[in-house]
Amino acid sequence: MSDVSATMDLRRRDAADKLRGRTRYTIDRYLPGMLHAAVLRAAVPAGRIFRLDTSRAARMPGVRAIVTAADAPGMVGIGIADHPLFARDVIRYDGEPLAAVAAVTLAQAQAALAAIDVEIEPLPAVLTMADALASDAPLVHPDWRDYEVLLEGSARGGNVAWEATVVRGDVDAAFARPDVEIVESCFRVGRQNHVAFEPRAVVASYEDGRFHIETSTQVPWSVRNATARLLGVPASQVRVTVPPVGGGFGLKFDLAVEPFVALLARASGRPVRLVNSREEEMLTCLFRENADIRIRSAVTRAGDIVGREAVVLMDCGAYGGEQIFLTTMTAHTLGGNYRLGSVRMVSRAVYTNTAPNGAFRCCNGVYNTFALERHTDEIAARIGMDPLAFRRRNVLGDRDLGATGQVFEGDVLGPMLERMDTLRDAAAPPARTDGRLYGRATTVGTWFVFVGPSAATVNMNADGTATLVTSGVEIGSGSMMQSLPQIVASTLGITPEHVIVRAADTDAAGYDVGVGGGRTTVSLGAASLSAAQEVHTKLLKVASEMIEAAPDDLVMRDGRIEIAGAPGSGRTVAEVATRAQALAGPVSGTGAFTGAGVPAMPSCVAGHFIDAIDIPVFAVHDCEVAVDPETGHVEVLSYRVVQDVGRALNPRAIHGQIQGGVVQGLGYALHEEVTIGSNGRVCQSGFETYRVPLALDVVPVEISLYEGAPSIGPLGTKGAGEVPILNVGAAVACAVANATGKRVQALPLTPPRVLELLLDRKQDLTLPHIADAWADNLTRSHQTAPET
Repeated sequence: MSDVSATMDLRRRDAADKLRGRTRYTIDRYLPGMLHAAVLRAAVPAGRIFRLDTSRAARMPGVRAIVTAADAPGMVGIGIADHPLFARDVIRYDGEPLAAVAAVTLAQAQAALAAIDVEIEPLPAVLTMADALASDAPLVHPDWRDYEVLLEGSARGGNVAWEATVVRGDVDAAFARPDVEIVESCFRVGRQNHVAFEPRAVVASYEDGRFHIETSTQVPWSVRNATARLLGVPASQVRVTVPPVGGGFGLKFDLAVEPFVALLARASGRPVRLVNSREEEMLTCLFRENADIRIRSAVTRAGDIVGREAVVLMDCGAYGGEQIFLTTMTAHTLGGNYRLGSVRMVSRAVYTNTAPNGAFRCCNGVYNTFALERHTDEIAARIGMDPLAFRRRNVLGDRDLGATGQVFEGDVLGPMLERMDTLRDAAAPPARTDGRLYGRATTVGTWFVFVGPSAATVNMNADGTATLVTSGVEIGSGSMMQSLPQIVASTLGITPEHVIVRAADTDAAGYDVGVGGGRTTVSLGAASLSAAQEVHTKLLKVASEMIEAAPDDLVMRDGRIEIAGAPGSGRTVAEVATRAQALAGPVSGTGAFTGAGVPAMPSCVAGHFIDAIDIPVFAVHDCEVAVDPETGHVEVLSYRVVQDVGRALNPRAIHGQIQGGVVQGLGYALHEEVTIGSNGRVCQSGFETYRVPLALDVVPVEISLYEGAPSIGPLGTKGAGEVPILNVGAAVACAVANATGKRVQALPLTPPRVLELLLDRKQDLTLPHIADAWADNLTRSHQTAPET
């Protein structure tokens, strides 16, 4: 075997080109004869299309193709197929596509859009979840019963697109105990825009009866399959390749603009390019969803949580999209962190006449962790226990049950809290002489690696390098440039610089769920390790004949295959690879990986895509803030993170991900606010009105990587790029609450919102559209059979 360690502080090979502007993203792609596309979008949140006439637009200068709903017969979705490419008869949100045009220039395409004759009758719209759940609410999808169900087991009905429930134990008995305090909390969070450096962009061509789509995506196989479904063609007719991606964060974990361009390329016979403007990204992108959350807990005066119930409403916008899947997450985020005697939760994706929402880094987890940790502080205050002592008493440990009845392995959160104590105690307290209000908080979080299937091939080249072929995408995290080459290189005894990583191509690599959910190093890493091990075995067999030594006596290191303990005794990897090719042809290995399938408690969950989590990931964050009582401005003075990483293959890279994730989380906690006007349109259309963290908002993060927790990931790894944002909203909110002595129930904590708290002008949040009795929030009883 190789005796080369995979762990190292490896610099990113793509960093220099990206810093110098040499990297060619999808937005930089150009093909000879390429046309430019533009999309006509609805200007009402709800309406009926009476007339859509493209004949005048088709005669406009430069126009080569126009496509509408008639050209895209299919419907797509997750769990249910509810989403057409273009509005058909009915408009469901402001900005919904009505038609797409390809012309010689972008200006000509935009002029043609203006020449399309559209006649629309406005219809009543539901713009909030409270409106959508009212008994007399108009239905966003009146024909919801007719949609194809892609995953059985969920409840649906009216404006509830999907409902996932978890019930474990006798919650009513827990709440009826005479020795418990009942603590109830309500929370509300708004939407967050991804603000990816590169907007969604695609270039497509149609040749020899096949579509070739070059796109900025995290999920090439999903784009391939969904595009084929919408266009009504076999998936084999669609090839997807992915250049470097200028940021994803979950925005590009779904189908986006690709089918428009594929249709226009086929209709025009020319390559077509479509790039969203920043305004289109702001108005129609898949935001992190807004949510309303109510939690009730029954807690003994000694500090044991004997019962918990929760209702989480997630605004999916006009179509189910990722929120259908994300209803699953609630059981593992809001139901994580702490031991629960009994539990029942419902997570509902609710249709509204607003732009669809989607996945965003630690989707569902960021706001549920905020709600859970604020609720935890309110519990501690009610029973008179120190919040940290309450957390130490109750955090999940070895053999404890999760909300869905899965059994956790190892004591992780407890030791992580102890490590945070050490970091915090070693820090000097800040000066407090300026009249501001100071507060600090420590929060915990539970996330998980979304595993799913992956495939990889490793080809050994005659010059001693290796080529790694996967459907993985480099979205900025560095996993494709660092961790995967490190894994392959350590297995083959070469350096990571000698591992060539092929860009994703669905014609060349096997199926992969996509890059996101912290799964790249784990799933693609495991597949790559398996493929490299096959190559390793083949090379050792040939080397044993060349060196005249048993394969078990050989090691691969420093580009050589040698007898263990006898440096210089063998041959170079290149020599062995050349010999192997001459004897039996090209040397390659293939690998595949998917989740182990951790069991949940039978009949505990309904409507879930993942009943239990294969790889839990934990985080402990500590934040200290100063609040200006005159302006409401919150300054973060210090931030510390202890993160569970399993095994840190590249500590340097992980530190960068944590720093970036915390800053992104500070935006969510303090600055980034999305509002929707009475016309159904997002009010923040650009950086002039949408406040993201600036350079002066960045706080250096003190980081400690916690290694050794159980993991099925390759070499003991866990995903490290997603979880850094998980606790940030919670840590800031709890610190602000401690500083001000006020009840924090909503994010972001903008200066006006903080001032309202300080001046007692903010009434306690109530959520009357969430019924008092938990069961009254269900579309279908947890125990009944699925609707047919």
